[in-house]
Amino acid sequence: MKRIEIRDLYKTYDKFANKEITLCGWARTVRDSKNIAFVELNDGAFKSVQIVVEKDKIKNFDEVVKQNVGASFKVKGRLLLTPNAQQAFEVNASEVEVLGECDRDYPLQKKRHTIEFLRTIPTIRCRGNLFNAVFRIRSVAAFAIHKFFNEKNFVYVHTPIITANDCEGAGEMFQVTTLDMEKPEKIDGEIDYSKDFFGKKVSLTVSGQLHEETITHAFGKTYTFGPTFRAENSNTSRHAAEFWMMEPEICFCELEELMDNEEEMIKYVIKYVMQECFDELTFLNKFVDTGLLERLNNIVENDFVRLDYTEAISILEKVKDKFVFPVKWGIDLQSEHERYLTEEVYKKPVFLKNYPKEIKAFYMRQNDDGKTVAAVDMLVPGIGELCGGSQREERLEKLLARIRELGLREEDYSWYLDTRRYGTNVHSGYGLGFERLVMYLTGVSNIRDVELFPRTVGSIQG
Repeated sequence: MKRIEIRDLYKTYDKFANKEITLCGWARTVRDSKNIAFVELNDGAFKSVQIVVEKDKIKNFDEVVKQNVGASFKVKGRLLLTPNAQQAFEVNASEVEVLGECDRDYPLQKKRHTIEFLRTIPTIRCRGNLFNAVFRIRSVAAFAIHKFFNEKNFVYVHTPIITANDCEGAGEMFQVTTLDMEKPEKIDGEIDYSKDFFGKKVSLTVSGQLHEETITHAFGKTYTFGPTFRAENSNTSRHAAEFWMMEPEICFCELEELMDNEEEMIKYVIKYVMQECFDELTFLNKFVDTGLLERLNNIVENDFVRLDYTEAISILEKVKDKFVFPVKWGIDLQSEHERYLTEEVYKKPVFLKNYPKEIKAFYMRQNDDGKTVAAVDMLVPGIGELCGGSQREERLEKLLARIRELGLREEDYSWYLDTRRYGTNVHSGYGLGFERLVMYLTGVSNIRDVELFPRTVGSIQG
């Protein structure tokens, strides 16, 4: 008999009433009452199924009841409706096969553990309700992103992970080399990278944007969604050395149209997750963040504010004594400033646009005032920045001047500049830090708890 998955069973259990079914899964609990036992069985779904095991029906009853939490079973039995009980149904077992025993030192013996403890057992923690919910939502959110852009005729592209360019210009990159770094060959005191695998110094990417822009000029609309890396020595709850970025690029698109796409995308993803992960979100709203559902509905139900950076500074300067970090024109806003705008001034998401060029990347389009660039950040209540993007500088001479002004090597970007030589056009794009989105969707406050095996400063496991 083919097994039924528990997630599907909860959607269609009525049609299986009084019928024999087969389930497989792991025991969440095993309770023995002499002649009858109850096994809470879970196969990766958020909900579990109670299995009733009667001694006079199950020949290996003694073997079943001695099993520890975490053991895996195959169960055949009759589904019985239980409308007056907490669960809508249970399964009365006719056969129970022990597939895999579980050692007595299994870490999840009790109902509640601290998040800090669970973080030490990444191979096991997804078997508990919290991380089962978080990583199910992560999966559904990723699918929703792909679904949204597929429906909008975007082409999904895979940009290189190894690169010779620093997209963000911050220099916080992990180097990739086959050289013996204890005894590297040098020329005039400098390491001779011509002997390295690629013949030059290369690193893990911090963004796929520059490579993607070249491909966008063939397809018009693209997005990339994959791992990125940043060697930033920041041991905070929002920073990880390895994380995922989703980055769309759109030709023939100005800043206002870009914001339209961002707003539509984020609302689409949130609606999809709320539809597909109702039970998980209800659990998280009860046990992790009691304002979670209200915040998500706030985004879905409201039009986003579109606010100029200069105007935002004027607003913040009126209450500057409220902040730890001083406010003045030219600063890169801190989370406290962003959250004040979204949570206290507007009480909904805000697009903050037209930032000072000195605090933004070289590829952003310079505005006519000579001081600002057509950059935009999506700020949301509860977290601050969720997406960052810009209209790209399509004018070759302006882009070259900015590269030289920042002391970047023009020859390193010659391949990128071809897009400005061969059919340049107005184009825009943005980046969404996927883990930050998952944190927002779940109410989980630490990035280490939305990554399966987090890589952070001084910490790597597995």
